[in-house]
Amino acid sequence: MLAFEDWNQKAKKTFNATSNVVVLTVSEAGEALGLTKDQMKVYVDKNKLTKVPIMRNVHRYLLLKSEIDKIVSNM
Repeated sequence: MLAFEDWNQKAKKTFNATSNVVVLTVSEAGEALGLTKDQMKVYVDKNKLTKVPIMRNVHRYLLLKSEIDKIVSNM
């Protein structure tokens, strides 16, 4: 039986396999900062973090791990 894989996780895995830039999903970034997914989306827009678009989907994006790590280290 195949295990379910979240669409965002699948997109992240594909992106990380083909790029030298490491990304996180919005949920993962939110967990690192202690925020919910919805709070993280507001935080991204408010602080103008880099959104890595996912092809064929306007509303979904990935975030640069380096930016999240920098924010976490300054907390």
